[in-house]
Amino acid sequence: MRSVVFLLAALTAACGPAPAKGYTALFLGRSTAARLGPISWAPDAAHSRLVAFDGDLRVVKTISDPRISSPVAVARYPGDRLLITERTGEGVIFDTAGKPVREWESPFPFPAALYATSDRLIVAARSPFFVQFVAENGSAPLLWELDTLGRSVHGIGITHIPEIRYLAQLVNAGAVAVAGDRVYFAPLVRDEILRLDAAGSTVWRSSRGMIATERDPQFVTGNERRVAHALINIAMTLGPDGRLYVLGGADSAATTLRLDVLNAETGEILETRQLGTPVTAIAVNRRGQIRVLDPTALLAQTPTLGREAFAPAFTLPDLSGKPVRLADYRGKVTLVNFWASWCEPCREEFPHMTELFHDLAGRGFAIAAISDDVSDRKMRAFVREFRPAFPILVGGGRMKAAYHYRGLPYSVLLDRNGRIIERIFGFGGENEFRHLRDVISRELIAPEH
Repeated sequence: MRSVVFLLAALTAACGPAPAKGYTALFLGRSTAARLGPISWAPDAAHSRLVAFDGDLRVVKTISDPRISSPVAVARYPGDRLLITERTGEGVIFDTAGKPVREWESPFPFPAALYATSDRLIVAARSPFFVQFVAENGSAPLLWELDTLGRSVHGIGITHIPEIRYLAQLVNAGAVAVAGDRVYFAPLVRDEILRLDAAGSTVWRSSRGMIATERDPQFVTGNERRVAHALINIAMTLGPDGRLYVLGGADSAATTLRLDVLNAETGEILETRQLGTPVTAIAVNRRGQIRVLDPTALLAQTPTLGREAFAPAFTLPDLSGKPVRLADYRGKVTLVNFWASWCEPCREEFPHMTELFHDLAGRGFAIAAISDDVSDRKMRAFVREFRPAFPILVGGGRMKAAYHYRGLPYSVLLDRNGRIIERIFGFGGENEFRHLRDVISRELIAPEH
């Protein structure tokens, strides 16, 4: 399910001196942006991409790639590169030209990680964007310091294990920020903002004054598995003025937001703004002047740079062994879908694709459904169960290495010239296919270009 996600960024204060003029984008939606030189980079999870803003907050560039599926954070990586946190906890590094450099898995045994950096440190926290109910025993630290390959160097701080141990990840998840060797941590569900030293001891603690008495989250009585908790701290970064900016809930459910500005040395809250909206965009200049903007309006100015070609072009056998090439689909709007028999969301998605194909195939629409099963037997059993009307191509377990997608199902919608219209990560249900049908229908009647 695609939901509004919080996009966290690295510390702009640790990125070298910023120019005297111009604004640094700090938050986009419920997100933050990392600054490299005059450009602020923010993850746009809804469109599976990174967006770059100049000092006038104009969109000057975007980066999209199958490795960027649901980005929730960007940090500055050594060598003027971008460390992207994926929602599922992987760290993915790109240069600003859009070339992937490396990626790594979460340093935590179960929970997804969230990464923040300075010129001296890379730190991982339990991500507030993908919390799982998996019991912890307290052996893992609150934060991990990582080397530049994403390997754990040493732990920082001690986790709190609540009475209901399955809620430990929720209790210990939170926003993290780093400046030099200073580490800041703001728990998602506790009313505190902490500055920690290298050993994880508290240097100072600040409170936003939202909760009179702290208590651990509890399961709510009833048939549904719901948890009673307050969403306090959502995202955090340092601005170009050296102050700490914390985006949090203005109410316990975070249906509206508030911005708190703190003295990074003492933890004193210097300014609070009630934003009165569930999402926002915030920018700051070096003098600490704050601009509150509409994130939708900011993204609406994204330049149209033309569609990129789908690559690499494939030649794959169908179920009878006949070779099928990407070029064979030229002239048709085509949905290239990657799936596997062991993928439960793929099983849910196939009936929707069949309905889409039946409705639109006569108008110039095609589906190339590529199995990434290693087992030929399991693949053919899946096909016998669903009996799709569109061709099945055999990828033989080699497709992820070729196309670098984050997970299955993964689809790419192509125009009649084989160029990418849209990438689709995961299965989003009826709403996703309603949107997809609209996009395909418009493309089928559009003149070729």
